[in-house]
Amino acid sequence: MLDQITPVVLTRDEEPNIARTLGQLRWAREVIVLDSGSTDATVAIAQSFPNVRVVERPFDSFAGQWTFAQSIVRTPWLLALDADYFVPEELAQELASLQPNVHAYTAAFRYAVGGRVLRASLYPPRVVLAENAHVRFWQDGHAQRVRVDGDTGMLRTPFIHDDRKSFRAFLDRQQRYMRQEASKLRATSWRDLNWPARVRKLIVIAPLAVLLHTLFAKALILDGLPGLRYTWERFTAELMLSRELLRGR
Repeated sequence: MLDQITPVVLTRDEEPNIARTLGQLRWAREVIVLDSGSTDATVAIAQSFPNVRVVERPFDSFAGQWTFAQSIVRTPWLLALDADYFVPEELAQELASLQPNVHAYTAAFRYAVGGRVLRASLYPPRVVLAENAHVRFWQDGHAQRVRVDGDTGMLRTPFIHDDRKSFRAFLDRQQRYMRQEASKLRATSWRDLNWPARVRKLIVIAPLAVLLHTLFAKALILDGLPGLRYTWERFTAELMLSRELLRGR
């Protein structure tokens, strides 16, 4: 099964993350780094790995990048990764034993801050392994979603989300993302939104709800400074979304 999978990593200025991610993918015959105009050492680091092929494409949307990735992989299966996803060694063993009787696999995520794995997060499970002939990527707000023509399984091994970039980079990224999320929320009727999206649409309530939920319901107050940083990031992101929604009014 491993020979049937091509990991694809999306990058743009991922110098603090990319070597760590690629180092966990030595089991793959080929890894594609799909770069969208990095100006740091991302491409040079990627090219230092013998099993990596770097392809450059200007960024239009995440769905556009992943749809393009489907067209350039040489295997039936695609492992969709962000540059800040750390793939545990146990995953390769699990992938090797998979039976291709389903067409996509979802993975849970554990969130890390500065290498410290938190006890919980708000990061949802995502489709990470997809059989190209049976999936289609589409854009939903700032993120891509996956439509699967067939059955979906669940991987036992969780991925680690561990972004080592600066808080300034986080703010720049969230500013773009929340502009897109605000457009989505404004264009979607109340009854077509799930309950977290409905809370977000209430504007001032969402940042406070996220603050209390992460600190106390998720108990991240017990994770010290890493837990507080994660809480602050999520609170700040929701404040940015509220600001974009207010501007729209």
